[in-house]
Amino acid sequence: MISAPDGELSDAQLVAGCRKGDPAAWNALVERFSRYVSAIATQAFRLSEHDAEDVFQDVFAKTYERLGSLRSDDAIRPWIGQLTRNCCLDLLRSSSRVVLVEEPEERIADEVIAKLDEAMAVRTSLARLSPECQEVLDRFFSRDESYRTIGAALGIPAGTIASRISRCLGHLRTHLEGRNPAAAPSSE
Repeated sequence: MISAPDGELSDAQLVAGCRKGDPAAWNALVERFSRYVSAIATQAFRLSEHDAEDVFQDVFAKTYERLGSLRSDDAIRPWIGQLTRNCCLDLLRSSSRVVLVEEPEERIADEVIAKLDEAMAVRTSLARLSPECQEVLDRFFSRDESYRTIGAALGIPAGTIASRISRCLGHLRTHLEGRNPAAAPSSE
């Protein structure tokens, strides 16, 4: 498998590895997008666990079969997102147990998918931060720990935590803005 300097392969590198038949690249691709596909099925389309698993299997089987039709290796995430959306709609249309959602619900599903895309972008950018930044941001935002608790756990004065969080968020913003050249810089 191709290796990246930071250990994290880009989406395009994973796709390139898959096209070459690298099983490790395929496993990494499935691992990277498994939560995304599941979230679209369960959150955007509110499928049952069983139906979401069927969609999951269908999406990755089609991804494997149709990877050659992907025009740009960088476009794998939106491509998988659209494939998942289509598989969910196909399942809803073919199911007598579920009433097909009307257009307004499809629009809501698209909004949920857009939010999931943003979450994936943040997750990818977080993975590119230093372990120290990942730790402090995780403790503050995910675990909802106080400055004092974070400071005690990391052996850092509690007064330093706010500046560390701010600096790490700046690095995160740089990564996020760098991934999309058309994005306007954030204002603070």
